[in-house]
Amino acid sequence: MLDAILDTAPESVVAVPALLGGKWISDGPSAERIGPYTRTVVSRTRVAAPDDARHAAEYAQASARTVARLAPATRATILERAAALTLTHREAIARLIALELGKPLKDGRGELDRVADTFAVCAAEARQIGGDVLPVAGWARGIGTTALTYRAPAGVALAITPFNAPANLLAHKLGASFAAGNSTIVKAPPQAPAVSAAIVAVLLAAGAPVESVQLLHGGGDVGAALCAAPEVAVISFTGSAETGAAVARAAGAKRLVLELGGNAATIICDDADLAAAARVCARTGYTNSGQSCISVQRIYVARPRFEQFVDLLNAEVASLRVGDPLDPRTDVGSMVDEQAAERVLNWATEAAGGGARITVGGSRDGATLIPTVVVDPPADAAVVTQEVFGALVTVLPFDDFDEVLATCNTSRFGLQAGLFTADIGRVFTAWRELEVGGLIVNGSSNFRLDHIPFGGVKDSGFGRESPRHMIEDYTVVKTLMLRDLSIWGED
Repeated sequence: MLDAILDTAPESVVAVPALLGGKWISDGPSAERIGPYTRTVVSRTRVAAPDDARHAAEYAQASARTVARLAPATRATILERAAALTLTHREAIARLIALELGKPLKDGRGELDRVADTFAVCAAEARQIGGDVLPVAGWARGIGTTALTYRAPAGVALAITPFNAPANLLAHKLGASFAAGNSTIVKAPPQAPAVSAAIVAVLLAAGAPVESVQLLHGGGDVGAALCAAPEVAVISFTGSAETGAAVARAAGAKRLVLELGGNAATIICDDADLAAAARVCARTGYTNSGQSCISVQRIYVARPRFEQFVDLLNAEVASLRVGDPLDPRTDVGSMVDEQAAERVLNWATEAAGGGARITVGGSRDGATLIPTVVVDPPADAAVVTQEVFGALVTVLPFDDFDEVLATCNTSRFGLQAGLFTADIGRVFTAWRELEVGGLIVNGSSNFRLDHIPFGGVKDSGFGRESPRHMIEDYTVVKTLMLRDLSIWGED
């Protein structure tokens, strides 16, 4: 199936099947994905029928034991093969990302490199799954008993993935779930069905049993039905805070890992290398057209260096190449659709009406928003208080370090922040005081290593996404107590 998904002529529409009950299915209801840059149909997908969620949940429950019986070494070997296959098909999958999402080839290639790393890290973590011998005989009632634990697969996992990094975020969820020994149901984003199918097909081509994964396409109704299924033991969701709340309501008493939104801040102190900071913020503020939960959104600059930084940032942003995502030279392609680009442009216009300056950009061509810089917007402007999730960055001055930390914390989100300074005291103060899940020093908010814990606080969700932490979420601790049989001694 992997070849069928990837071996498509440039002008043709990709046919995207579902994977249900151990079979790839193309017949049934369908939906078309219009590429945001090409403005033509790029993929046609078999979407879920009314009974598919129930069928998937039942099949996953029946299949869970088959997957759980695979030795961790077997799972690890399959994941290592998946990492290698990802690199083999890097160009073809990056092309799908460009077509379905308007994401430039250079960014898609980078995402596929991360997919390979993620599968490889999941493989390494599968080899580390174990348990403990408990110090049960340290208390009088435990004398004469031996107690052991191990981490067992949770059973059925549900992975609901977003459009903005559809390959790597699926690799995180599916790779960790398979490493843990679960049967996984994937609910793909409607905007990236072919990319999602390709990643699932990569794992199967690497040798994963068909019982280990199913793939359904469709909208929120499909996700809600899967969340409510009693067979599902754990749900990993990445998306907006509002949808995350709906997932939690539909799920009920299930284990949840929610990676939600953000409106990340990056602080530029008076001792920072302004040229380096401007270069990093320009590159990481508009990668994937800013459609990342940790994309640079709010830049706070020490007032004595504010205008100098704005000039440097303007020059860096203006130099970004905007255009065809299939052109390897393109830095910024299109956003996910015209509605998203129009929303961000409207927010910029509203900020300008409140006294802000638009120094770069401020226009769009269909779904392509020209990279936009909004300088000194009102504190209550949507571009400051909401998640922009688009090709727009705001720049604001600050006078006092403690005050800017407090200003950053006024956000209802708390995913990640950036800090440019050489002052270690400021670093530790920010690490302690900022209400975020992660702080990047001498880098912007938009930096992630896939084997490092990632997640937020407040409305940015809970749980941590890295293979090691996710395997903990995808497994349960099982205890064995041996009475009248002790390794600890009898008296």
